[in-house]
Amino acid sequence: MQDDAPIFGFNAAREDIVRTVVSRVVLSTKDPLLALNDAAYHETKRLEASKRGPEEQKELAEWQRLARALGRMPDGERREKLASIVEHVGWDVAGNFDPRVFKVSSKLLPPIVTYLLAPRTLVRLARDPKQLVSLSALDDKVRVEGPVEELRELSRQGTAVYVPTHLSNMDSIVFGYALERAGLPPATYGAGKNLFTNPVLSFFMHNLGAYRVDRRIRHNLYKDVLKTYSCVLLERGYHSLFFPGGTRSRSGGVERRLKLGLMGTAIEAYARTLIANRERRVYFVPATINYLITLEAETLIADFLAEAGKGRFIIEDDESSRVGRVTAFMRKMFDMQGAVVIRFGKPIDPFGNMVDERCRSFDRRGREVDPASYVKDEGGRVTLDPVRDAQYTRELGDEICKAYLRDTVVLETHVVAAASFERLRRASPASDLFTVLRQRDVVVVPRDDLAKDVVKLRDRLVELADRGEIVVGGFLRTASGGDIVERALRAFAGYHASPVLASRPEGLAIMDTNLLFYYQNRLAAHGMAWDVIAPPGMPPARPPVFAKPAAQEAAQGGLS
Repeated sequence: MQDDAPIFGFNAAREDIVRTVVSRVVLSTKDPLLALNDAAYHETKRLEASKRGPEEQKELAEWQRLARALGRMPDGERREKLASIVEHVGWDVAGNFDPRVFKVSSKLLPPIVTYLLAPRTLVRLARDPKQLVSLSALDDKVRVEGPVEELRELSRQGTAVYVPTHLSNMDSIVFGYALERAGLPPATYGAGKNLFTNPVLSFFMHNLGAYRVDRRIRHNLYKDVLKTYSCVLLERGYHSLFFPGGTRSRSGGVERRLKLGLMGTAIEAYARTLIANRERRVYFVPATINYLITLEAETLIADFLAEAGKGRFIIEDDESSRVGRVTAFMRKMFDMQGAVVIRFGKPIDPFGNMVDERCRSFDRRGREVDPASYVKDEGGRVTLDPVRDAQYTRELGDEICKAYLRDTVVLETHVVAAASFERLRRASPASDLFTVLRQRDVVVVPRDDLAKDVVKLRDRLVELADRGEIVVGGFLRTASGGDIVERALRAFAGYHASPVLASRPEGLAIMDTNLLFYYQNRLAAHGMAWDVIAPPGMPPARPPVFAKPAAQEAAQGGLS
């Protein structure tokens, strides 16, 4: 970890950062009347639909008064009101970083996590205080993979934007651990404001670089403040963390379409450093967070099935807000080796080019390119062009999604769920998803047959991994089908509220079809599981072409 990283001086610069954000947003707002009307409309609508206490009632009344008065306001007064609202939002969003809290949390993390997840291990480690506060105590539970040495050097040369997949509210904690374990500097990140309601979690998030994002607020001024805040941080060299999926994956699948708003701020930030004659290159690090079991799986898949094709709602109360469930989840995870795998991908610049450890960009043919050339006009002048940058960001989003596929780490629960769900689908009286899901405690699969299905699927995944299209770990590569099934059963048992697969004299009964669907979806984008979760307008993933004819035939016709 680098103690000289810019974030360690964040608090001294915080006021100037907020002032810069407010100034830019106000100056760039061409029509204050339109912006204020938009804000008043959306906030009034939001507050009218919410459960209102005294504070919310007061806030609603203020927005209603503003809406009525805007038409009569002189332009100067509108500008003042605009600046007041933007400043309020800017301070509400702004993060904080206390090096003392960071130092304490870094030392407390290993023993606290070990206590929650493996108390007997804590007793053993307590005999050696140095080992007790060592991150290596968690090595066999949480694996960190990828080009970490290259990323360490690169973080000294440019500004990192980490863009991991997003499955759980645990992700920020897990990814923060991965950065610390890899010796990478901490990053600022946006966290849902609902997560700040937990006083303990809020304290650490508030003091460790998190800035608040209220996903209930929809007006454009709020979005402009968030984007400008992100841009200013990147300009000043603060490494950042975005979850470009926008929210947790409800289906359990790997993201195939991203929300590009905050990602696009990296190009503007880079261009502004060029204009100021202090170039600091920005690069993106795709990463995958892979869980053997997911804390909020039941709630997330229920939301996906209930709301598929409709507007998502903000889940305020799920497993991550219940202390007992979090503790049970963590203890279960840390009873299993390799329960979480964080895999860093290869870095790329904002224009999709590969980046080396010296922050140099190279195109697909291996030729070095100057990233500044992407933000210059025909006369060679660096320009700020939102339309141009939006196209670059769309192309960057496609590259990040490809990286997610390559760096997805297959775990035993994914393979067993996919094999079991394929059995369920073949036994279903109809082929639509909801008919398949209703077949609870109907299908029983002999253990030996399921083990054979698992081996066939595993062998195909290994072939994909050898081609660089996915990642298969050591245990999964070499274990027998029976051992893979047993490991998945141990992971499912004792955490999820209902049994996923239940033992019967004749084999394993398929019980919680929703959860099997959730875990099999991790392989859907690769064409290795039934794909009914493709984003709108995107065709379902097709099974890959395999070198072995038998494997290809099995992939097209289902496991046999």
